[in-house]
Amino acid sequence: MKNKIIVILTILAGLFIVNSCLKDNHDEWTGAVKGKMYATVQVPTLQTMGVLPIPDSVYFSFMINIATDALPTTDITVTMVVDTAAVTAYSIQSGKTYAAFPNVKVLNPTVVIPKGTRTSTINCVVWGADKLDACTNYIAAVSFASVSNNIPIAANMKTNLMSLPISNPYAADYQVIGYRKHPSGTNYPVNQVETLSTIDCKTVIKHFMADYPYDVTIQITANTMVVSGVTCYKVITHVYDPATGAIVSSGDGMETTFTGVALLDPIAVTNDVNYYDPINHKFVLNYFYNTAAPRIAYEWLTRI
Repeated sequence: MKNKIIVILTILAGLFIVNSCLKDNHDEWTGAVKGKMYATVQVPTLQTMGVLPIPDSVYFSFMINIATDALPTTDITVTMVVDTAAVTAYSIQSGKTYAAFPNVKVLNPTVVIPKGTRTSTINCVVWGADKLDACTNYIAAVSFASVSNNIPIAANMKTNLMSLPISNPYAADYQVIGYRKHPSGTNYPVNQVETLSTIDCKTVIKHFMADYPYDVTIQITANTMVVSGVTCYKVITHVYDPATGAIVSSGDGMETTFTGVALLDPIAVTNDVNYYDPINHKFVLNYFYNTAAPRIAYEWLTRI
């Protein structure tokens, strides 16, 4: 009876999870469901599970249900499939842009729901998030393909939609080595662990500007440069005053070539600065802010 109530409430609320092109052409959800059976995904609303940018397998599960006012008297065989068309349909319905997660597998695509019961668990796996763009909104969609005993599939509850946002791949702890050059000619060294936190899919923030407590944002761009044979991504930095939440009042910027001191560590491999090395997971930054005269920071940030 609980499942019947859920079905009726779903109809009355007018909930449509997949757009009208996936509509059941045979039976509509109405209040007159006595004696009927429908195959449903138990929670058909969009679910979310964050994914780290790693190649490893990540697992998720969901429940399917036989909605009926009486327990089934025979075994019911259900087949589930990955449904990329449902991702397209959901994008149209929601007015947002989603992409089908490219590596999805249903681990138990065919299950038997024993007579006298209503539910079963579908297990899925995704992998290869390290090769995907963290700025893309990915969904893994798994839908009913068939149900035995001529049991109809509820059109508005036929698909499990799992949103899989990929974590910012640059957010982590880094060993920061470098120094801030003061206009007096004094070099203030820094050698410490700092945490880069997520602002958006391509931007992180750290809370030290060499030895001075300004915040520094680092935006990784699609523009590349080759440093010592490695194709690196150029970055854009900004120095923020945490007291105001704005760029330092006198302005900030980036140096175009290395302004460090060769006698101090780290010694630059080349004169190239302000980039991210994806092979060695390292930022090389050379930026400045002005307070009467520019304070120049030169830093290496190596992921721990």
